[in-house]
Amino acid sequence: MTKILVLYFSRNGATADMANHIARGVESVDGVEAVLRTVPDVSAVSEKTAASIPDHGAVYATLDDLKSCDGLALGSPTHFGNMAAPLKYFIDSTTEIWFSGALSGKPGGVFTSTGSMHGGQESTLLSMMLPLLHHGMLLLGLPYTEQALRETTSGGTPYGPSHVSTDHTRLSDPEKTLCRALGARLAKTALQLKQSS
Repeated sequence: MTKILVLYFSRNGATADMANHIARGVESVDGVEAVLRTVPDVSAVSEKTAASIPDHGAVYATLDDLKSCDGLALGSPTHFGNMAAPLKYFIDSTTEIWFSGALSGKPGGVFTSTGSMHGGQESTLLSMMLPLLHHGMLLLGLPYTEQALRETTSGGTPYGPSHVSTDHTRLSDPEKTLCRALGARLAKTALQLKQSS
């Protein structure tokens, strides 16, 4: 079974909602499974550690999740135009994966949620692409052949799905469609790459 890892951090639920729609897109492709994983929050108190299993939502990601995936969707809320610290902290721990080349040649994509229309969606997506490029991943975005990209009045970019979460609004229909489109694109590409190797 081809596996796409949907790895995200979500504080208020919007990015988690996007991750679930991406997973639906992944699983719309026969022979592909979505694996949802999150990362623990980073504590300002150095002695505090996260429980090994979160109270709710996806389980915490491990390096083995990265090693065994055939593709990756990476998601984070926007924090000052950049990915959130907990996700960056986890990514910074992946040197072993980088040395082994475990992600090299695999498809990757990114997604984000912001609290305002001009909250740094595109810069956050670009910041998440950088470590994926260093890992040798093949980056996938959203082409303008995706009709929802031309119809959205909130989130959605060619760099990847995005959501504008003013006052904790739910994902719009075009935002959901773009999340599912990225998931399906990652799944189809991973299948094709696996079959050709």
